[in-house]
Amino acid sequence: MESGLAEPFIGAVSSSPTDLTAPESTTMAGESPASTAASGGGGESLNPRSYWRFTKSDFFPEPSFSSWTSYRSALSRTFPRLRNRLLHRSSDSDEIDLLRRRSENSMRRCLTWWDLGWLGFGSVVGTGIFVLTGQEARLNAGPAIVLSYAASGLSALLSVLCYAEFAVEIPSAGGSFSYLRVELGDTAAYLAAANILLEALVGAAGLARSWTSYFATLIGRDPDALRIHVPSLAEGFNLLDPIAVVVLIACSTFAALGTHRTSILNWIASVLTLFVIVFVIAAGFVNAKPSNLSPFFPFGASGVFRAAAVVYWAYTGFDMMATMAEETKNPSRDIPIGLIGSMSAITAVYCAMALALVMMQKYSELDTNAAYSVAFAAAGMKWAKYLVALGALKGMTTGMLVGALGQARYTTQIARAHMIPPFFALVHPKTVLLLGYQRTGTQVRRDGLVMQLLCRSGFWARLG
Repeated sequence: MESGLAEPFIGAVSSSPTDLTAPESTTMAGESPASTAASGGGGESLNPRSYWRFTKSDFFPEPSFSSWTSYRSALSRTFPRLRNRLLHRSSDSDEIDLLRRRSENSMRRCLTWWDLGWLGFGSVVGTGIFVLTGQEARLNAGPAIVLSYAASGLSALLSVLCYAEFAVEIPSAGGSFSYLRVELGDTAAYLAAANILLEALVGAAGLARSWTSYFATLIGRDPDALRIHVPSLAEGFNLLDPIAVVVLIACSTFAALGTHRTSILNWIASVLTLFVIVFVIAAGFVNAKPSNLSPFFPFGASGVFRAAAVVYWAYTGFDMMATMAEETKNPSRDIPIGLIGSMSAITAVYCAMALALVMMQKYSELDTNAAYSVAFAAAGMKWAKYLVALGALKGMTTGMLVGALGQARYTTQIARAHMIPPFFALVHPKTVLLLGYQRTGTQVRRDGLVMQLLCRSGFWARLG
């Protein structure tokens, strides 16, 4: 959809959900069938609704809330309605078409496999590789940490294949939430929705606080030096982090400005990370000692798999790419190439970085907290610790940026399913022209909702 304008859906632009005991209505919430017919049954309504609105139907759309009589009637049918809800399953067509109409404007298809590949790289490659490699090589796997990363990468690739298959079949913004609604029903999807929103709150807030710690280290300060200590508050909540709030606001705001522009920023930042990774691998092999690889299995095969279970965390984040399916130009081609290609490349990069580390320094001498920085210092390259910190800092930034994109789309689909108010499902129709790029379908409300929750958590709580 290259028109540059967000595309209003033909006919009824927002299906009003009803109780599961009644068939779906095809008229907009708060609109009568007559008013829908007045628009000619197709094209844009003669009186299009404003995006910035706060009506009752945007927060309580179900017919049960239309009047006190309807509410009492619904209460009298609580158990059969609950049974229907528990057993209800969505369908592919509902997720792709019916629910999408509730956003009133579609999200522009602007992503290709190239964009998805770099989004996957940006969302996955973060601090995990820099933190976990030395820890697990020292304590569990030894030089065989390379095999641990290979095993975890294979496991992640199998998960990616599942996501790719589902995303091609159900190219919606809901990702795993939509897949669960179709395959296992609303109950499983409801539990998943709660976990997805919790993940958005805790994960990104913790990442933002880690960003402050790494930034402080980068400028030669104590990790907590940039936080505000308030003795009167409870332990764990007494280190206020205004920098984490600023970083979260910046990432969420940029994500709200448009998918394609965020993809370009992620691509540029990921290229910088790639330069850091190439340096780490090249410098590691230049200072490598093959004798450091012996013994290769100091902890046996069990140690390799114990480490694999831990370093799998370094592969998390690829699920966010599945939420971009609704904005992908050719989902059946672009999604498999983007998902599988990025995960394969990430696995190769992780294995090479792990091998460079254990060849540069004996596994028994690795530092469990800052393995790469200490190893480079031992090789006479103390300045390299700043480059490693910069790479980790950039990885966290793109992780938060892509995470903001994915969580906004998860929230959109959850709101479309009316598990939270449909007020958060609307997509902004306007187009903004900036640097030659036209963006449409901005998800301002979802980014705002998630951003507020993240900032409050990141400001107050020590989450690690």
